[in-house]
Amino acid sequence: MEWNPLKWPISCIGGLAVILVYCVFTFSSAVLYPPPFGPVTNWLSDLGSWSGNPGGAIFYNVGCVVTGLALLPFYIGLYKWYDSKIWRRITLTAGQALGVCSAFSLMMIGVFSADSGAPHLFWSAAFFTLNFIVVLLVVSSVMTHPKFIKPIGVYGYVVTIASLVLDFTVGGALIEWFTVFTALGFAGLLVINMFLVAFPAKRRG
Repeated sequence: MEWNPLKWPISCIGGLAVILVYCVFTFSSAVLYPPPFGPVTNWLSDLGSWSGNPGGAIFYNVGCVVTGLALLPFYIGLYKWYDSKIWRRITLTAGQALGVCSAFSLMMIGVFSADSGAPHLFWSAAFFTLNFIVVLLVVSSVMTHPKFIKPIGVYGYVVTIASLVLDFTVGGALIEWFTVFTALGFAGLLVINMFLVAFPAKRRG
């Protein structure tokens, strides 16, 4: 028995690409960052600074652009969750539309590195704001879907709200790392839900 990747939902392909590309490019950039470097003292955007990370900035910035491109099929492919309920379609469509905007914002973070100042801050703020809204919309739209694994929705709610609260109360670079990688975790769980439970790929023997 084998799975045919051509039959996978495009959200699964896009989601896997998002996780793989972002992690590979980010950690490749981190390895090349002049020591000391760590999530407690360094923002993720520091990795894309041409002045602070001359040998590794290219990896992070290119990674943001490619990850943003991979997010497009991930969000577009969420149409698989549409059903006869109009409210679900409306809520999920709004999440998809804002998700596409967040993907574009991430690409712009790669284009306008930390060295650019105000443009980078604008696109970073746009990305994190949109990401927060998108996760809440997506979870809210599919939480009652019969094929959705409810604990994944609980995880999405908890980490998203926790990120917002921690950002306003604690702040700092570590919270940014927490926000990004827990969001990647949510994407991964959604991919698993779609691939194994909701819309399993067709098998052939």
